[in-house]
Amino acid sequence: MTGYAVTTRETPNGTLTIELKSVNSRFLDLQFRINDDLRALEPALREAIMARVVRGKLECRVSFGRKLAAGGAQAVNAEVLQTLQQLQKQIRAQFADAAPLTVDQLLRYPGVIEEAELGQESLQAEAAAAMQATMDAFIDSRMREGAALQAMLIARIDEMEAIVARIAPLIPQVIAQFQQKAVERMQEALGLALEGADSAVAGSLTREEVMERIRQEVTMYGIRIDVAEELTRLAAHLAETRAILKKGGLVGKRLDFMMQELNREANTLGSKAALKELADASMAMKLLIEQMREQVQNLE
Repeated sequence: MTGYAVTTRETPNGTLTIELKSVNSRFLDLQFRINDDLRALEPALREAIMARVVRGKLECRVSFGRKLAAGGAQAVNAEVLQTLQQLQKQIRAQFADAAPLTVDQLLRYPGVIEEAELGQESLQAEAAAAMQATMDAFIDSRMREGAALQAMLIARIDEMEAIVARIAPLIPQVIAQFQQKAVERMQEALGLALEGADSAVAGSLTREEVMERIRQEVTMYGIRIDVAEELTRLAAHLAETRAILKKGGLVGKRLDFMMQELNREANTLGSKAALKELADASMAMKLLIEQMREQVQNLE
């Protein structure tokens, strides 16, 4: 699921900012963007995230803006300045027209200004508090998206239940029509429907035996195209999916399984379809299931 939250917290040494943003992913993929001097915060931040998030490609950015220290807490690093001076001489020896470094450039160069070290214990506590606030806002944003996804999924379930309700009464009619046509075609093929047919047409079998064999074949094939059982399972799976969504909590992996089951039944319905309406219903349901699957893979 997607989500976004940012928290800014003022500390005695500066401003701490924690930003979280995520995009859809079936698994949890954490990425941190932290300055080297704050790298010690990463394990605690990672633990805080993993305690409350199980899915999503999540990026955590941590930045710290130091306050200008008073009372001589800042100083110029003479070693860095000396190194820069030597490098400048070497470069200008090769490029005489190169402009010398300005005071402004020197002050902005990393390491020229030495600052008092951050108190790691206090910073850890500040980071933990900031992360707690950020995670609360982040979870709230994901819950709002989750509510919208739930409404979309339930709407798709309603559509599929309407399809099942529409085609269920057609099944007995489809089987009866098929059996009638099959009997007529097999009779015609065997010549049993023609007047004056030779008794040798059926070989050594009597007319009654041939008709019984026809009824057996038609019955067996009628059973094979009967999709009433598939429709019953579809209805049960849809009801269970609706119940999972309404219950809430960690539903992602359970819904993944339900999508597999729904797709299996829809495929079987399509393979056994003996009527255009059934084939169209199977295609429509597979489209709806695929739309649901794309979103379900993002839910926790």
